[in-house]
Amino acid sequence: MTDSITYSDICILRLSAIGDVCHAVSAVQAIQKAHPNAKITWVIGKVEAMLLADLPGVELVVFDKKQGKAAYQQLKLQFKGRKFDVLLHMQVALRANLVARCIPAKVKIGFDWVRSKELHSLFINKRIAAQQQAHVLEGFKGFAQAIGVADYQPNWAMPVTEQDQITADELLGAERLAGRIFVISPAASKKERNWLAERYAKLAEHAHSQGFHVVITGGPTELEVTLSNEIIAATSTPIVNLVGKTKLKQLLCVLKRAALVLAPDTGPAHMAVTVGTPVIGLYAHSNPKRTGPYLYQNYVVEVYHQNLLKQTGKTAEQLPWGTRIKGSDLMSQITVDEVTLMFDLVVKKEQL
Repeated sequence: MTDSITYSDICILRLSAIGDVCHAVSAVQAIQKAHPNAKITWVIGKVEAMLLADLPGVELVVFDKKQGKAAYQQLKLQFKGRKFDVLLHMQVALRANLVARCIPAKVKIGFDWVRSKELHSLFINKRIAAQQQAHVLEGFKGFAQAIGVADYQPNWAMPVTEQDQITADELLGAERLAGRIFVISPAASKKERNWLAERYAKLAEHAHSQGFHVVITGGPTELEVTLSNEIIAATSTPIVNLVGKTKLKQLLCVLKRAALVLAPDTGPAHMAVTVGTPVIGLYAHSNPKRTGPYLYQNYVVEVYHQNLLKQTGKTAEQLPWGTRIKGSDLMSQITVDEVTLMFDLVVKKEQL
């Protein structure tokens, strides 16, 4: 589904999460190239806006979910008297659907029937083309194609300042900048999606033995701080601990300086993709073909498919695309040997 309409005022709706807005940036920037005279407004979550602040040519309108009903009223007030040519409604969650009600647009494009959930269909009047077993990023490409953007190879121009890079470089230090940096971003949003601390430590030891400087990154939450401390305690390998010490843009700059990143299903894995840093993704609960690091899906180590078959008796292709599986110990099925083997493969293939 494409069209040849000229658009002058386009609204994007994708509130969260970090990984998903990273995927969406590639679609937004492709839209900018195809419709260079269009004004683009992006309604986005508060945390995600911290990463994308000053995105070239894009007005970010922050929706802060913590404000409750007041956030919806503020949005209505901000858009009063305005009418977008088109709203690209890129999120099916109920909160996002309610946000869509507050955005005046002539056309509201949403997901196809199969991917519509949580009353999504009630808040749109046009749909993107159906896709079979698509990565999240491919879904966003569908929105760009729906307004006349030809198929494109995703690329990113992420908004960071010189000061962001300087701060990141100061945290890394001259010695590490002069060598190869291996970043471990160990924590996902839920504990069950994290690999084991002692196994991360083993990869740190292996990377160090191969001449890499090891850096751990993450936010200031108790889960992230505890996990990073456990990793450091499990090895004598020198590790630079940047957990809780970087803002999102500074973290992006750290990831850009890295030669290689190791991460579970978490936002920084996708941030690394946007700056061209190879990622080894560790997956057990969600399908990496849908949510894995987009440019580095061949570098994923996963136990998702075997557990899906064990729990349901069916393959991913036989179930609703994106089916998640449950279990508190699934990540423990990923072995140190498997990840070490992938590490060596990536180092050789990427000539790191």
